[in-house]
Amino acid sequence: MPATVLDRRTLNRTLLDRQLLLKRADMGAEEAVAHLIGLQTQVPTTPYPGLWTRLARFDFDHLGQLLTRRRLVRLVLMRNTVHLVTAADALRLRTWLQPKFERDLRSSRFAAGITGVDRDALVAHGRQALGESPLGPGELRAVLGERFPRADPESLVVALRAWTPLVQLPPRGVWGVGGVPRYAPLDDWLGAPLAADADPAGLVRRYLAAYGPATPADMQKWCGLTGLRSVFRDLDLLTYTAEDGRVLHDLPDAPLTDPATEVSPRFVAEFDNLVLSHADRTRILGDAPKTRVITVNGLVRGTVLIDGFVGGTWRFDRAKGTAAVVVAPFAELKAADRDALAEEGARLLAASDPAARVRDVRFEAG
Repeated sequence: MPATVLDRRTLNRTLLDRQLLLKRADMGAEEAVAHLIGLQTQVPTTPYPGLWTRLARFDFDHLGQLLTRRRLVRLVLMRNTVHLVTAADALRLRTWLQPKFERDLRSSRFAAGITGVDRDALVAHGRQALGESPLGPGELRAVLGERFPRADPESLVVALRAWTPLVQLPPRGVWGVGGVPRYAPLDDWLGAPLAADADPAGLVRRYLAAYGPATPADMQKWCGLTGLRSVFRDLDLLTYTAEDGRVLHDLPDAPLTDPATEVSPRFVAEFDNLVLSHADRTRILGDAPKTRVITVNGLVRGTVLIDGFVGGTWRFDRAKGTAAVVVAPFAELKAADRDALAEEGARLLAASDPAARVRDVRFEAG
């Protein structure tokens, strides 16, 4: 058994360092998205504050330009949720995750709705329709339902998304613009084929670089795929022991971060993979109950980090001409932490809502 035991604070500081949250990183948005292997974007705009809090020079408009220029794309990937990833990662990850999409469809309530539907015929018809013009969910239901009248239209759309990669096109996901989801085939949108080999070993190394030290179960929680233990076993990795006895794996050249490292209060976006990518979330949640962050219907609140651990939640609150950041701490804040969050919140609002006549940071009971 590995001899070195890693305590919670060491895992916390190391995770924050690899997540670009110890100090703001001097890198561009596209490079950061690649390093993080994407950001969940179930709420289309969450990558904006998610990257703002990580990068020294982040421009809200520039991220939207990366979407419209097809450098970044939004599509269903890890955990069968929408992620913002680089174009290269979209082509690679979609191939790697295909078994999960197949499994999820077979076990879903939509499987019965496509009984008797020929897969190849559905994919061909859907791709042809989307090749002629991007379509929204309602339009897809109508097009597919007309071709397969005995099937459930909603189930047909779900099956098409599982069987062929579809990207959500901008302006969906562009800050301040929005728009309903409209789909196009990923390979058509990028003008490139899906990767033939997803390189699972390379993805394990990248996961550890952004989320390690970690277990195969942690990586499974991040991506939703099973069978990762054998990939970990075949790699030359360091091993440590967590305080509860779990064996953690890491890259041979990846340093651990001093547990005494000071961490400034930070805002972390809704649905951020920081809090979703480990089977044991105590390295970031600390002693806070998961239910204070993740609701019973699966919503993941924005969080504030106090001394590196989740110490409350936050949200935007907008009305005509006004914008606020509302912080709900789990416990009474020290004056220095409250002041730091107020300053961070003001900076965030200046970047996110520059046209607002009134900008405010408010604190309420958690």
